[in-house]
Amino acid sequence: MRTPRIHSAQRLTANSRLELEAGPSQHLARSLRMGPGDALVLFDGSGGEYPATIVEAGRRCVVVVTGRHRPVETESPLAVHLGIAVSRGERMDWIVQKATELGVSTISPLTSERTEVRLQGERAVKKQRHWREVAISACEQCGRNRVPGIQPLSALADWIDSVSAERKFVLHHRAGPPGQAQGDPSSVALLVGPEGGLSAAEIDSAGRCQFAALQLGPRVMRTETAPLAAIAILQSRWGDMGLGNPP
Repeated sequence: MRTPRIHSAQRLTANSRLELEAGPSQHLARSLRMGPGDALVLFDGSGGEYPATIVEAGRRCVVVVTGRHRPVETESPLAVHLGIAVSRGERMDWIVQKATELGVSTISPLTSERTEVRLQGERAVKKQRHWREVAISACEQCGRNRVPGIQPLSALADWIDSVSAERKFVLHHRAGPPGQAQGDPSSVALLVGPEGGLSAAEIDSAGRCQFAALQLGPRVMRTETAPLAAIAILQSRWGDMGLGNPP
């Protein structure tokens, strides 16, 4: 079995004994049926990871001892900030999960003119916490030791006016290919609309905020497909994704 990777909200240190939180404890003891002597890897999101060994395993409490810190980093040199209108059902969970696997550094859920999902108050806060848990689970699976930031829900107009990046793109099917620019950026902001797309006014507003219009190709992609395809292209062009040495 692959050694489980577990995120802890506690600040980890080397060669220490600690009791894991209820969620990770139950996952290890109940779902994975792990016990004393079994190995795992812990990370707290601050960078690097710690090998650890279970020394006690109850139904609700798992105690581990950490080893030496390992400065393992799998972060992309390209910081991608994804601003995406909230989607219906489980689509947003899918986007958060896969965008995390693809190496985004920040995800900002947005409301737009055509957003059908309405989140306010405590419901919006709960959703933000839920999406962070989705991102944490994705990090545990894919080997990242830094959890992407999940920002509070904000209006699209506020986000495009405040986001900072060396290059900015807005996806829509009437756009053309990105223009040439000197040098490789270290940060990119990517704006993606809801199921019904961005309105003409929103696209114009993004353009006034230095967002270059970007199209992915001749086929119209679904809202959960488009951001992932765009992130993969950006990571391939300026980040750390590629085919290696194909035959």
